[in-house]
Amino acid sequence: MIRVVLPPHLRGLAHVTGEVQVDITGPVTQRSVVDAIEASYPMLRGTIRDHVTQQRRPFLRFFACEEDLSHESIDTPLPEAVVSGKEPLLIVGAIAGG
Repeated sequence: MIRVVLPPHLRGLAHVTGEVQVDITGPVTQRSVVDAIEASYPMLRGTIRDHVTQQRRPFLRFFACEEDLSHESIDTPLPEAVVSGKEPLLIVGAIAGG
């Protein structure tokens, strides 16, 4: 099971508290994790990534093991600590403005 921490606005939309867990068959990548989240929580489709381009939304970032994975390819395997369930994948809402 892959552990995922969603930002508060997406947890509210999905009606969940705390982290969510998704089961992945095959390589564990950003794409496979978001696919599993969208399958388990259909109300989140299009909120994490664009439907057409499959790219993450501009004000969301992906972190794992204290590293920013936001600019990695969506098909790059996630760190072993995430795959093993030791560490969660963090989807963080970025803050902008002035």
